[in-house]
Formats: sequence, structure tokens, C-alpha cells
Amino acid sequence: MRKNAYNTDVEEGESLFRFVADTAPVMIWMAATDKLCIYFNQPWLDFTGRSLEMELGNGWADGVHRDDLLRCLQTYTTSFDRREPFQMTYRLRRFDGEYRWILDHGVPRFSFDGTFAGYIGSCVDITEQKLAEEARFNMSQKLIEVQEQERRWLARELHDDVSQRISLLALDLQYLRQNLPASRVELRQKLADECTRVSQLASDVDTLSHGLHSSTLQRLGLAAAADLFCRDMATLNKIDVDFHGRKLPKDMSKATELCLFRVLQEALRNAVKHSGSREFAVSLSSSSNQVELTVRDWGSGFEPEAELAGGHGLGIVSMRERVQLIGGELSIDSQTGAGTTSHATAPLSCASEFLHE
Repeated sequence: MRKNAYNTDVEEGESLFRFVADTAPVMIWMAATDKLCIYFNQPWLDFTGRSLEMELGNGWADGVHRDDLLRCLQTYTTSFDRREPFQMTYRLRRFDGEYRWILDHGVPRFSFDGTFAGYIGSCVDITEQKLAEEARFNMSQKLIEVQEQERRWLARELHDDVSQRISLLALDLQYLRQNLPASRVELRQKLADECTRVSQLASDVDTLSHGLHSSTLQRLGLAAAADLFCRDMATLNKIDVDFHGRKLPKDMSKATELCLFRVLQEALRNAVKHSGSREFAVSLSSSSNQVELTVRDWGSGFEPEAELAGGHGLGIVSMRERVQLIGGELSIDSQTGAGTTSHATAPLSCASEFLHE
């Protein structure tokens, strides 16, 4: 009777385990002391689309991506020999033929008397998390490239323009000190000319500084900063920039303000530099839940996708990823000879404030 009762308890326990395992939201496997698998639950079989007989022993390894198999088996056997828990990721073929990233946790099993009984493991599909990590990594790499590009641009501006002008100014002042004009009138005129050059240099440095970090954006908001930037660009490049900015809400996210201001800077600078147009239009408007920015020119135009494919569209990548980071969208409509329109939409409120400077 005791033996029968014991056998009944064991059978009921195994039945309960299989029921729980087959209804669990994870894939479960078990291996005996010889490293060969002796059990897979229903979610595993549903995932792989294979029968239990096909998976038993080392059959499960047929579904592991060949580039991951050696590493997977090494982790498995090394941990098994050491009786240590392990965690590993690998690609496993799903029933439809697609390889999915799997996170596999394995732990040793022991009998009631403490003897080693094998391993039990659980697996979950982490493909979406893996893709998100890769996207974040790629985005970080591209943003680093953009930062380096901005630093190179700043270095060129300082060396080729500001530094050269300061050197010329110093030479002219040195010459003036050694060769003073005969009359005071002429001396005053030359000093006035040098003062004008110094004032213009200071103004240009201020414009450069403003482009890197706009104090107007912090003090007065996006509309005022965008208006000032457009006027500065028009004056500096002797172009026409028609700016229209409807009154924007005061509770707009700082991340949204900064993002759209940077997109405006990039889009308008690119248009001025590459379009060949002398006329540009910039507009800012808002609805109940988003802000819209449009930058348009009537220049030569280009093929955006061709630029990206050729590796020359780093500015486009920078703008697009800035907008996507705050949950917005960027579209660029351009055709050769027909001008370009850059259109960005961004939410008024943004939970992530990591774009602050």
C-alpha cells in the first residue's frame, strides 16, 4: 500500500508539474545527468513547431543558429560540469523559419538526498529588446559622429575665419603703432576702422556662440529663438528668410523646444549651403498636442534616400534621430530642381528630457 501510495503521489506530482509547465508563459526544458535533454514543455514545442521526440537528447540544437551553436554548447557543457547556474543568449529558429533571440537560464537540479539530478532551464524571447538595444547603440554611434562633425565645423570656423581675422587685425594695429599717420583726422579714421572690425568680429563670435547654445531659447522660448536665428542667417548670408511663428504654448517641453531648434538650425544651414536658393521660408505652429516646424527652399533639390545610401546624409540622420528620440517625426520632400521642404512634428510634452544642454 505504501509503495502504491508513493507511486500515486509521484505520478500526481509529475502530472501537476507538467500542467504548470505547459501553461507557463515561458519555454521550459530539463536535462538528465548525461547532459541530454529529457523534457520540453508545450510552449517550447509550439515555438519551434517540432515534436517532443525531435527535440529530445541533442535534437534541440538543430534549431540553434549555427553562428551561436558553438558558444551555446560551450556555456552549457562548462556550466553543467561545474554544476553552476548559467545564463546565455542565442538565436533559435521559430516554427515559421525566423530566428529569434532567446534568453536561456539554466540551474542544476538535486534529488532529496542531495545527489545531482541534471538541469532545468527556462527561456524567453527577447528579440524586441535585442533590436531595441541595437537601435540605441546605432543611434548613439551616429550621434557621436554628429558631435564630431559639429566640432570639426567649429574648429574650421575658429581657425579659418575668427583666428585669421584676429591675426590680420593684430598685424594692422602693429603697423599702425609703428607708422602713425601725420594728422589726427587720419589717425581717428584708422582707429574708427579698426574699432568697426573689432565690433564686427565680436558680433560674429556672438553669432557663432548663439548657434552652439541659444540663450534666447532658454529665456524667451522657441518662437523668439527661431525668429532671431532666421534673421541672423539672413543678415550673415545676405538672403531672404520669411519666418512665420504662431504663438506657441508656454508649457511646451524643453526637450521639444531644443529638438526643433536644432532641426531648424541644421535644415536652414543645409538649405543655404546646398540649395543655391536666395529665398527661404520657415514656419512654426502648434495644435492641441504637437508642434510643427517647416523649412522650405526653392533651390536645386536632391534625392534624400540617395544621400543616405551614399553615406552623405549625416545631417538628415541627425535631424531624424533627434525628432524620433522625443516621439516625433521628420519628413523631407525634395526633388532635383524643385526645391526642398523639411517638415518636423513633435509632441508638446515629452517625458524624456535627456536632450537638454
